[in-house]
Amino acid sequence: MARHNITVTVNGEAHSREVDSRLLLVHLIRDELALTGTHIGCDTTHCGACTVLVDGVPTKSCTVLAVQADGADIGTVEGLADANGMSALQEGFMQEHGLQCGFCTPGMLMTGTALLAANANPSEAEIREAISGNLCRCTGYVNIVKAVEYAAAKMAGADADAPAAEEAD
Repeated sequence: MARHNITVTVNGEAHSREVDSRLLLVHLIRDELALTGTHIGCDTTHCGACTVLVDGVPTKSCTVLAVQADGADIGTVEGLADANGMSALQEGFMQEHGLQCGFCTPGMLMTGTALLAANANPSEAEIREAISGNLCRCTGYVNIVKAVEYAAAKMAGADADAPAAEEAD
């Protein structure tokens, strides 16, 4: 079995490991680095629960080999919060009830983070397109879309509570 030395930066911290050539990125993240927020769902890229950012691109880590990520900058759900607290998107998921069981949430958060980095004011259709590779069996996506809209508004400096207040009538 071939072994390779790799170095990846995960959530801003460099990690060097000797890994088996068949080790999946999701297992490097969860088993080697103990970052268990990245979930393993289907192992076939269908569900998106394992989505992480690889050099800023949403990537389903269940079908990427760890050796393919050598030298990459990887973001996981654990890296979204900072010393000031939750990211705007995490806050949006909480405020807009964007999760129920939580299994899809890490992948949705990472996909939403990449979307908002590329498009600070996405339309509902753009949000739905971005998250279309992530399955949620609980929410029907409505509140996930609202959560991304909340985060976009908050990041733009708008009153993120305004859309929710309109519905309170």
